[in-house]
Amino acid sequence: MAAAASRIERIEVEPGVRLAVEVPAASSKPVVMLSSSIGASMGMWDEISDRLSDQARIVRYDTRGHGKSDAPAVPYTIERLGLDAVAILDALDIGQVVFCGLSLGGLTGMWLGANRGERLAGLVLANTAANFPPASMWQDRAAAVRINGMSALVSPTLDRWFTKAFREREPERIKQMAEMIGATSSEGYAGCCDVLAVADLKPSLSDISCPVRVICGAHDPSTPPTRGEEIVAGIKGAQMATLDAAHIAAVEAPDAFAGELRKIMSRAVSAAT
Repeated sequence: MAAAASRIERIEVEPGVRLAVEVPAASSKPVVMLSSSIGASMGMWDEISDRLSDQARIVRYDTRGHGKSDAPAVPYTIERLGLDAVAILDALDIGQVVFCGLSLGGLTGMWLGANRGERLAGLVLANTAANFPPASMWQDRAAAVRINGMSALVSPTLDRWFTKAFREREPERIKQMAEMIGATSSEGYAGCCDVLAVADLKPSLSDISCPVRVICGAHDPSTPPTRGEEIVAGIKGAQMATLDAAHIAAVEAPDAFAGELRKIMSRAVSAAT
């Protein structure tokens, strides 16, 4: 008999705000929760879901303001993004997960590790940093998007996200990612820019105690490996891997990325026994 398929639900994370969540079929497999970059929907995780769904229950979701999630016109904070993830887990009655966040999703993972560590069996922090200065860059980008929309951001974002070689090699996937960026809510994107302008998890890194693996892209202009080294220096026992990719390593180097996620899944299981 074929395994039951996952389904998309809209889960209320605070009064009047619902997020789109891919809910896996019930099983005894460990749960992996995937949290996306700014400008991306849960579709950025297709390659990783394909590679891990036989070993884990994959919970992925659209960050508020992205994809099919609501985009409330209220201030966004890193605490709120972290509590969104907790609310999803509570709604699904899931106690602990291996949380894997990329870029903004990684910042969300750091907040969870420092403030809701009991919910994490392990943590993967991919293509991310503990802070994203200068604030003015994000403030200017938020203002521009609120006035002009997302279209002007598509091309320069793709240039940062993927190496030229990948863009030339995988035009169909690049087209999908372009559509994903362009379809992002202007208000949602700007709200998350506001988060990146001010959030600083560096002082909280030492509060993270679960197994941690940091993934960097060797060609990542946004969060180069030196930023990953800062995270490793701040979290006791954290380990780091550098992949042959730019910023969205989960798409550009999915085999290696999934392999790193399996390592933290194994560490998490070992730590629990």
